[in-house]
Amino acid sequence: MGELTITSKGQVTLRKDVLRHLGVGPGDKITFDVLPDGSVALRAVRPKGSITEAFGMFKRPGGISLTIEEIGEAAADGWAGRR
Repeated sequence: MGELTITSKGQVTLRKDVLRHLGVGPGDKITFDVLPDGSVALRAVRPKGSITEAFGMFKRPGGISLTIEEIGEAAADGWAGRR
């Protein structure tokens, strides 16, 4: 079990091994639960949603939506130097 020091501002810094265990890094979020026995449980916040929510995220208002096949063809054309 490790120890943490509380700063004068009431803050603590989690050690790298704890952050690695949680699977978090800079910019990520952690939730905590205060338990009745006086302990605290930490959990990494995991993004909710699915990959399908990402489709259309760059679509301009009024623009057309492309199928995955059309996107693939456009990508292949781009790599081949065709536009």
